[in-house]
Amino acid sequence: MDTLNDEILFVGTAEAEHIEMYLKAIWHIKERGEDVKISTIARMLSVRQPSVVQMLKKLNTQNLVNYNKAGVKLTEEGQTVGASMMRNSRVLEVLMETTLKVAIDEEMICGIEHHMNKQFTDALCTMLKHPRKCPHGHEIPLGECCQK
Repeated sequence: MDTLNDEILFVGTAEAEHIEMYLKAIWHIKERGEDVKISTIARMLSVRQPSVVQMLKKLNTQNLVNYNKAGVKLTEEGQTVGASMMRNSRVLEVLMETTLKVAIDEEMICGIEHHMNKQFTDALCTMLKHPRKCPHGHEIPLGECCQK
């Protein structure tokens, strides 16, 4: 068998993507200037409130959020992951609308955004000339490539 031509297949971890979606949702709610409520997260992610509570407890033990009676707040690490996810999805939206000239497909974007690394996102951002807003008018978090 010719190893140079073999394709390598990767199975993503659904759990990692799940965590990223929660952090992205919390980041987005904060961006809108709203209080982060369990009901808001549940509605945004189409999950039940007990599932949100369970995940917030898990994120709390992983030091991604501070979750207590006072509410939900992203830690520095959680903020970084949330901003990265928002950046990935918004840069992809710009790519789809302005360069590929196809309708923005949020489900497809959600499938791709979890697999983008910083190098890929920065290269895409640079190719798109460092867009500051997505097609929906939301700010795109700055990457290192934008600050050079």
